[in-house]
Order: sequence, then structure tokens, then C-alpha cells
Amino acid sequence: MTALRLHRHGRFRRWLGAKFGGDEAFGDRLWRRMLHGVGAAVLLYYPLPAVLFGVLPKLYLLLGALVAVLVLELLRLRAGVELPALRAYEQDRPASFVFYALALTGAVVLLPMPIAVAVVLGTSLVDPLAGELRASPATRRAYPWAPYAAWVLLATAGLSPLGGWPLLPSAGLAALAGAVAIAVEAPKLRWMDDDLAMTFAPAIVLYACGVAVLGLPG
Repeated sequence: MTALRLHRHGRFRRWLGAKFGGDEAFGDRLWRRMLHGVGAAVLLYYPLPAVLFGVLPKLYLLLGALVAVLVLELLRLRAGVELPALRAYEQDRPASFVFYALALTGAVVLLPMPIAVAVVLGTSLVDPLAGELRASPATRRAYPWAPYAAWVLLATAGLSPLGGWPLLPSAGLAALAGAVAIAVEAPKLRWMDDDLAMTFAPAIVLYACGVAVLGLPG
């Protein structure tokens, strides 16, 4: 039985790679980075009204999106549905986008808002930056310092002006948690995706130091 394909094999990735001066492999990598960055849109959950259209709690909308991702992954593993931008090692294990969806949903539902905003921005925007810097010898020298600096800046913004924590402790906590985030991003383990680790490992640091020790709003 022919597998159901939800994409046109290679055509878009070839076009995207050529658009930015590369080949299909570069286009595939760029496409995955773009999809990863879109994950930050989960933060739109916060300004949404608690009940949408007068009947639908926004939590149900978020959880429904997660269920849709899990169903799609089940179809891929059980029914042979082909999806774009998957890497070879994901063929016989849960795909990275499943871990990513669990990380984003878990952050928004389980964590205090300042911490959730900080780690979601870090995972969605810094993780693809780190991967891209490591992918080329010309940019590898900027790793890990550039991703670390980006994580600290984004997390500080998430904790302080967006999350309401004071600026100075936010910056110090972001510097500490950023080191943890970058440290857990690099190892590639079969059953522990870096998206999950990069979201919750620094979140534990921020909660323990910021909420439990400093008494910041949680």
C-alpha cells in the first residue's frame, strides 16, 4: 500500500534552498528552523480571552491542538503517513515535533507565566539558531556564545517587561538558566529530545531560584 504523503517531495525545499543560495539539504534545514520558530506563537495563548466565541475555553483549544499533533504522529507511525522535514533517526521513534508540542503546551499550562514566556522564547528561537551555527564550519566559532547571549536576552525580556519580574534579578536568573539551557541543548539522546530538555531544565532553575528562593511571583 502506498503511503499517504502530506507534502510534495523535495520541490519546496529545493526552491527554498536555492532562494537563499543553497541546495535542497539547506532548504530542508531552513524549513525546519522556520517551523521551529513558529512555535513561539503559542504565547498568543496569554492575551486570548479565557473563553473563545462564548463557549470554548482557551485551554481546550490548546489541548486540542496537542491532541491533533499526537494523532498525526500516530498516523505516521502506524499508517505510514509521510511528513516533511523528518530526519532519518526519527523514522522509528516519536518525531521531534511531538516532543516540541509537549514542551510548548506543558510550559504554558504548568509553569508561571514569566517562566513559560522565557523558556518558550528560548526553545523556539534559540534552539534553531544553535543548530544552524553548528551546521557550518564558518559559523561554528560563534557557538555556544551567540546562542547563550540570545537566550539570556530573550529570557530576560520574557521574565521582566513581559512577565512582570524586576529587571535585575530577571537578568541574573536568565544568565544562570541560559547556561543550563545551552548545556542540555547539545546532547542528542534517542528518547529525550532537546526541545523538551531545553524547555524544562532551565524552567526548573528559574522556578527554584526565582520563585522558591527569591519569592518572585509564581
